[in-house]
Amino acid sequence: MRFGIVLFTSDRGIAPAAAARAAEDHGFSSFYVPEHTHIPVKREAAHPQTGDASLPDDRYMRTLDPWVALATAAAVTERIELATAVALPVEHDPITLAKTIASLDHLSGGRVTLGAGFGWNTDELADHGIPGNKRRTALREYLEAMRALWREDEAAYDGDFVKFGPSWAWPKPVDRTVPVLIGAAGTERTCAWIAKHADGWITTPGENDISGSLATLKKAWADAGREGAPRVVALDFKPDAERLASWSADGVTDVLYGLPDKGEPEVRAYLERLAGKLRSMNSITETGEDS
Repeated sequence: MRFGIVLFTSDRGIAPAAAARAAEDHGFSSFYVPEHTHIPVKREAAHPQTGDASLPDDRYMRTLDPWVALATAAAVTERIELATAVALPVEHDPITLAKTIASLDHLSGGRVTLGAGFGWNTDELADHGIPGNKRRTALREYLEAMRALWREDEAAYDGDFVKFGPSWAWPKPVDRTVPVLIGAAGTERTCAWIAKHADGWITTPGENDISGSLATLKKAWADAGREGAPRVVALDFKPDAERLASWSADGVTDVLYGLPDKGEPEVRAYLERLAGKLRSMNSITETGEDS
């Protein structure tokens, strides 16, 4: 099991580059950031945690661009995985987004993972021309189109939301693909979607009892004829040895911990305490590898 960090970025607190460097210094394996392009003031969509128009954190409206944030992190780190939890690909032009992600992967030496969401904020999606009832279709097309641009020397795509004729696009990602994880509630529908179109699952905040969802995902994975096992990234609040052991036995591959909305000295102190707790459970080493 690997351990990583998620920074809810904003225009205050620790900068992403400093947070990623500190996480790498303390042995963590991955560094994740979220995305919201904007938050419409008047919304029909309720936040999944609050159940209404209120937001649990004002950083939703202050979020930094994830790819700019990760680019700054790439420049000051050497090995840590650079990922999103989660990005919203359908809020971008898929051709230019494919170029951005491929460029970051190329320049970072193949360290990028795309954690993508369907988008709970359907009002936000609508401002980008994506109907809420078509968000899964749109995301599927975006991923298929971007993978074609990454994989093929001459790529083309013809869908409802994405269309382009035979095209050249370089650089390619280091492995001519980028791992894709889906961040969404672990329902049967989500698990089936992941098995068909992605490489793994990111849990949502508060999903601690995930054994049932993991079993559903494994079945969907096998039914889809996928080899190996899906990557499973669980969001955690604080380390608990019993829960981590249970998750590991059930197939969780990565666990993420959020950073406080503080400056660099406070965040570094938090990371030192967190790494110490995980090491005391024989869960993490100084290099971030399994012990």
